Amino acid sequence: MDGTEVRQRPISLAEELRNANNEPRATSDESDMDQFLQDEDRLADRTKLLPQGSDNMGALVDSFLSGLDPRWRNWVVRGIFTIVMVSLFSLIVSKGPLWLMLLVFAIQFKCFHEIISIGLAVYRLFNLPWFRTLSWYFLFTSNYFFFGESLVEFWGILLKRDNFLHLLIQYHRLISFGLYCIGFVWFVLSLQKGYYVRQFSLFAWTHVCLLLVVSQSFLIIQNIFQGLIWFLVPVAMIICCDIMSYMFGFAFGKTPLIKLSPKKTWEGFIGGAFSTVLFGLLLSYALLGKPAMVCPLEDYTTEQYNCTIPSSFLIHEAEYPVFLKWPMKLLRQPTTFKFYPFLFHSISLSLFASILGPFGGFFASGFKRAFKIKDFGDVIPGHGGLMDRFDCQLLMGTFVNVYIHSFIRVPNLSKLLQNISLLPSEDQLTIFNALQEELKTAGLI
Repeated sequence: MDGTEVRQRPISLAEELRNANNEPRATSDESDMDQFLQDEDRLADRTKLLPQGSDNMGALVDSFLSGLDPRWRNWVVRGIFTIVMVSLFSLIVSKGPLWLMLLVFAIQFKCFHEIISIGLAVYRLFNLPWFRTLSWYFLFTSNYFFFGESLVEFWGILLKRDNFLHLLIQYHRLISFGLYCIGFVWFVLSLQKGYYVRQFSLFAWTHVCLLLVVSQSFLIIQNIFQGLIWFLVPVAMIICCDIMSYMFGFAFGKTPLIKLSPKKTWEGFIGGAFSTVLFGLLLSYALLGKPAMVCPLEDYTTEQYNCTIPSSFLIHEAEYPVFLKWPMKLLRQPTTFKFYPFLFHSISLSLFASILGPFGGFFASGFKRAFKIKDFGDVIPGHGGLMDRFDCQLLMGTFVNVYIHSFIRVPNLSKLLQNISLLPSEDQLTIFNALQEELKTAGLI
């Protein structure tokens, strides 16, 4: 009115909806939503206090690197800790599958901790009851369900010999559901008036974390059971893609790839894809002849190095397609060729790792941007948190498990015979008669 600009308070979404519908000002849940929207700035300030990755490596090393350009300094620090992580991983691989499973568990817990810590910022802001305890309780119950199922599937024959363990196997799902119900009732009883929206948001937050971290880590351990190669090769592909994309982008990157990750470029993406396919083929070929790598874990543990090599890792002979047969005949060359099926599987895995795998990283980038944080943590200098490094690994592990069940896995003959041997005699006779009829119908006997 007098030339002075009057700044109005921003109108929240709930207020806009009320004004549009000419509704009276609400109290209870709608006012709860208003307060939730107004507290966004306070929450952003809280998330800024979360640990963030840096290039600091201690006073002695930092002084040595102080003269480097920040871009090159980051390259050196990332390179050093990439070598450290790959070396530690190689050491754990040499210790055997049990150590690898323990590693997956450790990574799972740390990744869950890093994601749930963002939710804890809300917890600390409003002092919501039981959020931290309930989050870890649901982590325990989900691990009990998923990994208990895995134990039942792979070692059920052995576990059934113990009466107590037999009860745990027989009622595993009932016990798992009972544990979840305890947590569910616990959450409902913890609800407090005025905090409903925030508490239900954190409840959903916890379950999304469990879906992303626990279920996918369970699938990764199932891959280990199918043979270490199904774990090592995909993990190595993601590492190769990550390193080579970074190096190609660092050296040649000019064209932005996606807005969620401004540092990602098309040059890095394409260079990483070609490198991953080539690296995957070389690594797969190097591991093909090693029983400890290719045998399913249940066979390897019972037969050691004398286990039966699965068909995917044995050399096969096939004929060239029709359009190639005639040229080969004219050149007086064989019309058949030999190949290892797993090398073709390796190409499929490497294409997923290099084309779709990075979208796990893009998803994580969007997640971090939503909460205005740079990294999930600061446990790895130059890299950030474990979740910053394993976001693509989780997606890759899920794809490998789906791939195995779709194209690779076949019923285990020894396990089928063991299961049949545990049945009552009349059931065994029923199976025998039914199988005999099937074989007669097929003309095999």
